[in-house]
Amino acid sequence: MSAATTSSLPYTSLPGAGRPVLFYVQHLLGIGHIVRASRVAQALQKAGFDVTLVTGGTPVRGFPPEGVKHVQLPPVVASNSGFSSLADENGKPVDKAFEERRTALLLETFHETNPVAVIIEAFPFGRRQVRFELLPLLSAVRQAPQKPLLLSSVRDILQENRKAGRDDETISLVNDHFDGVLVHGDERFVKLEETFPRASEFASKIHYTGLVAPRKPEPAADRFDMLVSAGGGAVGAGLITASLEAQRILGDRRSWCVITGPNLPAADFDHISASAPDNVTVIRFRPDFPSLLANAELSISQAGYNTVCDLLQTGCRPVLIPFATGGETEQTVRAEKLAGLGLAEVVTEAELSGEALAAAITRAAALKPAATLSLSLDGAEETAAILDRLLA
Repeated sequence: MSAATTSSLPYTSLPGAGRPVLFYVQHLLGIGHIVRASRVAQALQKAGFDVTLVTGGTPVRGFPPEGVKHVQLPPVVASNSGFSSLADENGKPVDKAFEERRTALLLETFHETNPVAVIIEAFPFGRRQVRFELLPLLSAVRQAPQKPLLLSSVRDILQENRKAGRDDETISLVNDHFDGVLVHGDERFVKLEETFPRASEFASKIHYTGLVAPRKPEPAADRFDMLVSAGGGAVGAGLITASLEAQRILGDRRSWCVITGPNLPAADFDHISASAPDNVTVIRFRPDFPSLLANAELSISQAGYNTVCDLLQTGCRPVLIPFATGGETEQTVRAEKLAGLGLAEVVTEAELSGEALAAAITRAAALKPAATLSLSLDGAEETAAILDRLLA
């Protein structure tokens, strides 16, 4: 195996016995999935589980964190905006031989880990592109001499506009193979059936964990009043450009920090850096992003799961530009939920311009503090507690 040595401890449900867990996560565009999975993996480790995190996307610095065993499959990325096909890290479409190499490594990891539980992020509600390896994994789980628990791990809001027949397939897989569905959200904010209307057909398997947010951070040593972030950065150039234009329109002389994300193309990063005024700092990545939010007056960002968790934890007022390319709906639902509660200003991708963003920044001064919304933000720890209960 091309990874750190994995555990082959026998099955045991004794607390603190280093119970092995295999956690699979495939990120295709941004870094949100691997960030959330890493937070859950760390909480599982602290609860006495021996976690092996299997990732299938391009490597992301700092994730998974030190102390979590890691197996990196040959990376794949989405080759189009609709996420319907895959390419390797060089942009070449994946072929059958590539798929077979990934599948073999995944199954080898499963057998060597000998887990008490297998957690699969997103599937079968998403990630159909990698069912070439996940369906064999489901078969291996079912055929194991001591069958591990099999759990699906999903964010609180799912992609809508699914193709006909997809829900039937998802429900069949959940009911035939999975012991539970970990929904990383608070049902007081959004219930799974709001974006997956047929969730009642496996209601007994649903476990709400609360939002997987980081601990409330200490403020960073450096301070910026205005914080602009573009997630992983692969699709963030428009947001950043509009933010800088809004800064110019407003004549805003407060300190700004623009975090482009590690995946922003080099040419775009160079252009943004060269054109930024002297009160705007442009950087690629800050691992202490939540600590920067704790200092900031206002955040301008997309409405991804982890970004919104950071905003709720720190109380920073947000202007959200939800990612909606390729028919994506998840961020729009989340942003509109927050706006309806008076906790965010929203500018859609279709409306995005310097003028629209400048107006939203002005309106954001009247937003209610996030503390008025009492939501569970300890989803990582509760995931570990749920797994303990299910194993017992």
